[in-house]
This record gives sequence, C-alpha cells and structure tokens, in this order.
Amino acid sequence: MMPYKVLVVDDELDFLETIVKRLERRRITVTGVASGEEALKQLETFPVDVVILDVKMPGMDGLETLRRIKRRWPFVEVILLTGHGSVESGIQGMELGAYDYVMKPAKLGDLIAKVEQAYERKRLREKQSQ
Repeated sequence: MMPYKVLVVDDELDFLETIVKRLERRRITVTGVASGEEALKQLETFPVDVVILDVKMPGMDGLETLRRIKRRWPFVEVILLTGHGSVESGIQGMELGAYDYVMKPAKLGDLIAKVEQAYERKRLREKQSQ
C-alpha cells in the first residue's frame, strides 16, 4: 500500500466510483464522498493526507469546502478538480491554500503524480512545524 491516504469528493457518482476504484487498484488507501458536508464529516473520523475536491458541487461548493478544510486541518493538502472554463476557480482555490488544480477529465497518472507531490509537501510542512 502507498503510505498516504486520499479522500475524493465529487457529486458525479459515476466519476467518484470510477476514480476510487482506479486509485484502489494502484494500492492507494482512498475513500469517496459526494458532497462538501460529507467530506468534513469524513475527515473527523478518517484522517487523510490529500483531498481531491471537485469545485462545482451543489450545496457547499469546493471552494467553501476548501476554506473549512484548511481552517480545521491546515496540513491536509487539497487538489481541486475543475471543469473547462473554470480555471479561475482553480486559481482562486490556490489563493485559498489548495496545493494545485487539475482540469477534468484528468489523466489518472497525472492525478496520482499531483497526489504524491502534495503528500510530500504535507510531510515537509509537518516536519518543519515540529
């Protein structure tokens, strides 16, 4: 198993199930939820290193979810998933503390590379804070 844990948050259930299964096949410990509210609840009981977070969701959107994650779990790294035409949301998310953003549909290899980079940054930040 990979040394890091990932939470995927996306309201498109087909996409969510597919990405979770594909990450599991790569031996990554991963769980998926369909909303920002569920993500915050999940983080209370299932600590993760990296969150892959869709920006556009009903209810609490990705940017608000990002704000709350960073406020409560400042070391958790967040990679935003943005659709075409919403690059501004990705940039805004990075200003709010996201590690990076990826355009949908993302190639799995590219997404995993970003997750691994985000995990390394989290480890370094935790080590520097000690």
